[in-house]
Amino acid sequence: MKLLKKNQVIIYTIAVLLMVAGYLNYSTNTGEALEASANEVANTANIGDARLVSTDPVDENAANELQNTINVTNTSNTNTTAENITNNTTTQTSSTVSTDDYFAKSKLERDTMYSQMLETYENVLNSDNSLETQKQSATEEITKINNTKNSIMVCENLLKTKGFDNSVIFVNGNSISVIIGSDELTQEQIAQVQNIISREMSADIQNIHISTK
Repeated sequence: MKLLKKNQVIIYTIAVLLMVAGYLNYSTNTGEALEASANEVANTANIGDARLVSTDPVDENAANELQNTINVTNTSNTNTTAENITNNTTTQTSSTVSTDDYFAKSKLERDTMYSQMLETYENVLNSDNSLETQKQSATEEITKINNTKNSIMVCENLLKTKGFDNSVIFVNGNSISVIIGSDELTQEQIAQVQNIISREMSADIQNIHISTK
């Protein structure tokens, strides 16, 4: 009987140990499974936050080359645009300066011619060797030139008030040439120019010749 009881105790002890070992093994596997599930949930949460990370390694040299190419392209486009703007502005400015120079030069040459004519007639007038008839003619020519110069000045100023910023007038006897700084003139503008010249210079319409520059 004692031997039987001793064997039963041993059997019970082994059974208990097996049960404990089985429980511990189950607990360990369950813990690992729960941890794996927790990690998977965490990874899913990160994807939900849209934190997309490339699985390919980034080539920093290639990225730098691409950025440099973009910068060079943008700089090139900017420089080209700036160059086009500069060229267009230069062309327009050159055209404007050229037109302004033409009118300024024409007026200077005209006034120089009148100054030389006045000087010539004044020399005749002041010369002891000049006849009285010559002096009288010289006086009349001086008066005529001064009147013409004054009339031209008035006409060019009046034309400017009408919007013709650039104009130059040449008088050759009864013929009057008017050059206007414009690509083209309307019939109304032509009539304005004719009225001013005709009124201020006592000229006939048919003797007024208008052109553009």
